[in-house]
Amino acid sequence: MNVLANPLSMFEVKGQVAMITGASGAFGMVAARVLAGAGCKLVLVAGNQDALDEIAQECRGMGAEVTAINKRPSHEDTCDGLVASAVEAYGRLDILVVASGMNKVALINEMEPETFEAVMDANVTQSWLLARAAAGQMKAQGEGGKIVLVSSARGLLGHPAGYTAYCASKAAVDGLTKALGCELGPTGITVNAIAPTVFRSPLTAWMFGDDEKAKTVREGFLARVPKGRLGEPEDLAGPLLFLASKASDFYTGHILYADGGYTAG
Repeated sequence: MNVLANPLSMFEVKGQVAMITGASGAFGMVAARVLAGAGCKLVLVAGNQDALDEIAQECRGMGAEVTAINKRPSHEDTCDGLVASAVEAYGRLDILVVASGMNKVALINEMEPETFEAVMDANVTQSWLLARAAAGQMKAQGEGGKIVLVSSARGLLGHPAGYTAYCASKAAVDGLTKALGCELGPTGITVNAIAPTVFRSPLTAWMFGDDEKAKTVREGFLARVPKGRLGEPEDLAGPLLFLASKASDFYTGHILYADGGYTAG
């Protein structure tokens, strides 16, 4: 097939098996909905049972086959087991989206070392463990694969209000993405990251409000955003489908900023 004559075929992922960790979080839910709508078979992983059940049921209502696993990818054995569960359910694993992670905000002299280590573990070590487990399976299949990590604009930019752990962890995710992109490129496995700025979610809903605090914070932030608005969930949908599909086969080790131009200025 000439893909240039049928360019939409490059974005076809129907029937592929996708595992999403942090599936009950803001980005994870976007990923679940997008890949369910695109026809993937899903393995949804999250630590919040109620929220996991809700997004799993929603995806099933969209016609997707869904396996829901109530776990956090906190240890090597757990991550290996999650990949094994995907293979047991569907026979293979084609796409991994690591949307799990955490943030703890505190000024450096007010943050305990244990808190810093917890953020680094959730955002960096667990991403490494999941990529390691998924890459092993994808290599064994011999058909390549797609690994999508979640970074942040804060991996590139600092923040004055207690983000030392978060910024450091996301900068490390960027480095991990580039290193894995180089290492796994010869196997046909691509590794890329999506790096959002502020987008609408339960955690950021207050920034979209009409009270004075929200307006002040929002206007200060938007002064740096060329597009002149905050992000919406659908702003993450296109980049995710691109990175999960054949359309991105020649792209690896990239950080794709979904930020309305925030990091460009």
